[in-house]
Amino acid sequence: MQEPRDLDISGLRDRAVQAARGQLPFDLLITGGTVVDVATGELRSADIGMVGPLIASVHPPATRNDAAEHLQATGRFIVPGLIDTHVHIESSMVSPRRYAETVVPQGTTTICWDPHELANVLGLDGVRWAIEAARGLPLRILVLAPSCVPSAPGLERAGAVFEAAEMAEMLSWPEIAGVAEVMDMRGVLERQPHMVDIVAAGMSSSKLVCGHARGLAGADLQAFAAGGIQSDHEITSGDDLLAKLRAGFTVELRGSHDYILPDAVAALRGLGALPSTLTICTDDVFPDDLVEAGGMIDVLRRLVQRGLPPIDALRAATLNAAIRIGRRDLGLIAPGRRADLVVLSDLTRMFVEEVVVSGVIAARSGRLTAESHLETPPLPPPTMRLPPMTAEDFRLRAPVDGPVRLRTVVTPRFTTWGELTVPVEHGECLLPDGVLLMAVIHRHGRAPATPIIGVLENWGSWTGALATTVAHDSHNLVVFGREPADMAEAANALITVGGGMAVASDGQLRALLPLPICGLISDAPTRDVADTFRILRHAADQVAEWKPPLRTFKSIVGASLACNPGPHVTDMGIADGTTGEIFSTVITEATSSSV
Repeated sequence: MQEPRDLDISGLRDRAVQAARGQLPFDLLITGGTVVDVATGELRSADIGMVGPLIASVHPPATRNDAAEHLQATGRFIVPGLIDTHVHIESSMVSPRRYAETVVPQGTTTICWDPHELANVLGLDGVRWAIEAARGLPLRILVLAPSCVPSAPGLERAGAVFEAAEMAEMLSWPEIAGVAEVMDMRGVLERQPHMVDIVAAGMSSSKLVCGHARGLAGADLQAFAAGGIQSDHEITSGDDLLAKLRAGFTVELRGSHDYILPDAVAALRGLGALPSTLTICTDDVFPDDLVEAGGMIDVLRRLVQRGLPPIDALRAATLNAAIRIGRRDLGLIAPGRRADLVVLSDLTRMFVEEVVVSGVIAARSGRLTAESHLETPPLPPPTMRLPPMTAEDFRLRAPVDGPVRLRTVVTPRFTTWGELTVPVEHGECLLPDGVLLMAVIHRHGRAPATPIIGVLENWGSWTGALATTVAHDSHNLVVFGREPADMAEAANALITVGGGMAVASDGQLRALLPLPICGLISDAPTRDVADTFRILRHAADQVAEWKPPLRTFKSIVGASLACNPGPHVTDMGIADGTTGEIFSTVITEATSSSV
């Protein structure tokens, strides 16, 4: 990634020095506020003078009044712009410009975007589109090079395959800030050449090498760090958080799994001092949550509610993050730094009142005021490369008329293997109540679009079907349900509109969220997407039986994530992310004939 040069343009620092000394007026002056110093932990009254994108002076209050523009912050707190160290914009289902319109008014001024989802659909063209779509926005977007396309080679197929050559090419682009999360943990630990070469390309570039250490502990965790991986956001408990900090990882504590946060905060408070290697990230935020609760600002609020001191939470989201991503211009309110500032009402509710980006007031009272792209770049081509489905495609057939034994996937998120014996009638397996079908259909045109059908246990009783092309991380067409007719109805709705999410029951379509850009995102305003998504979620609630914290709507988009430990249904079969085994059928034993 190229260092930013706009702070070093001819004459800027000369003007800043002169303004700091009172020889020139400031361009923008914030007065009356309390500066939150995330370096020292102090809260101090000070005014802030800016020249262009640069902070020129942080000085005693009411000692200067000469400025072209004033911002009155009496009784409020001024903090550095928030930095999200790991996010997939695609999870919010909107284009980068719509995402910026939403999160900048919430105080987020910089993000590290892993366009892993676009890459899994479109390959290098998806990453190029991400870079173009990120230009010219009031949100600073550092694009990372997706490292795992697909996330679990040999266990799933995506729309492309990235090897070391593709990684080296992306890392040569000045817009690329580093290697995005390395999800192929087995590849790193078993020293598979494919993954070793990808990580080596990242290390030789001197850019970031980010990780995904889900479920790793002990010797494997140490080995993952020894392999060159620098960070992790897959935190499962307070002990897991401490183990990863002690192993030298930068931890990107994420807000997308709220039930982890109380234990994480307790572990952090037990240390006595905030580790400099703790940062904050959102990872994945659905559009309705992004609009109603917020992105980074919501994570900070929840951390504070759970007992993390506000200055610690802000330090992790600003200065620690800036150090991690190698941006010396960010993360601190001090002269010579970039003028990315957020004015907060208080340090507990953290209501964002104004946002300054590179010295320009970019948002007020929840609304973007800065200019951004009028349009996104030309849209990618259609990506639903598969024919219409029929109910027959979703019937679980058996080769015998007697009972058959099935291998099953038990429980969302932390999956385990199970077994189930079911009767067969007219060649179709009859599942008991509370057992669900999950079909994965390759949609990228690189293999036949033949549904792979898995059997899920402990997913509750469903009365309809849900189809999605938002399916981490290969984003094939995934359909959950019991009745083949409902499953076909939901699947065909998405094939028609170019991807998205759909719910069907009693043979009728109940809700549809079109996501025509790669089957992942829309360029409609975020609130419009959120409203449609909310309707779809409500429809899903009517057909699915959720049981938080694991059996939730969010669990459907990660149910095919084969890089994680345990069994998962993919477009190639029922795969085990721990052992690398893959089974082409769920049937393990039949009583009347050989399978």
